[in-house]
Amino acid sequence: MSTTVKDRFYPVKSIMVSQPEPADISNSPYHKLADKYKIKIDFRQFINVDPIDSKEFRKQKIDILKHTAIIFTSRNAVDHFFRICKDSKIEMPPEMKYFCISEQTANYLQKYIVVRKRKVFVGERTAQDILNVIKKHKNEKYLFPCSNIRKDDIPSFMTDNGYNFTEATIYKTVAADLSDLEHITYDILAFFSPSGINSLFVNFPEFKQNKTRIAVFGPTTAQAARDAGLIIDIEAPLPNAPSMTGALELYIKKANGLK
Repeated sequence: MSTTVKDRFYPVKSIMVSQPEPADISNSPYHKLADKYKIKIDFRQFINVDPIDSKEFRKQKIDILKHTAIIFTSRNAVDHFFRICKDSKIEMPPEMKYFCISEQTANYLQKYIVVRKRKVFVGERTAQDILNVIKKHKNEKYLFPCSNIRKDDIPSFMTDNGYNFTEATIYKTVAADLSDLEHITYDILAFFSPSGINSLFVNFPEFKQNKTRIAVFGPTTAQAARDAGLIIDIEAPLPNAPSMTGALELYIKKANGLK
């Protein structure tokens, strides 16, 4: 079992971020980090999100409108849920309740509904946060739109506590093709989900970490990295660095001998 190691402070010249490049890269905190410390930061999506079409969705025999509340844990879930609704000619009734894992997800709902006219309940950031909100609404009929690969916390809680709960697979998370990176190395690989860790080993089954530093965001990503036998060098969020870029900067300062 690997652990976070405190003495792996080798100089950093390059970072691979396993996410798409920000739309406004010039104002991205990654751009500012790269410019400030004169390092190379590349972006690459390690996972692809494939839609499940309405025909495939119908095989699950789920009647969306028989539910009174929807649980959203990501923007992908929001996008693909409303895509399914549009394809199936389903219009959400005004009384439908929405439980969102974070303020960001709740704000994203505005792309599809007028939030101020709807019943939207918001957690602070984690699944446990939104479950604490759900506990106050036990009589709802919940629908949980999700990927084929998802965390167990929400389904387990809902099932174990006897909630009226339906899980709906509306998109698939699959490993992206990273074969062109086979002979390219980075000082740091930054991951944000267990799926990203899985993609690394799907693409490179013989991956050896050696001096490559691993940065992870969130406890489930950290656990996936440990389960894969990786050494975690940078773990976010931290009390003094709530973002990935903040945690990276703290490490770079020490590794590169800067104040």
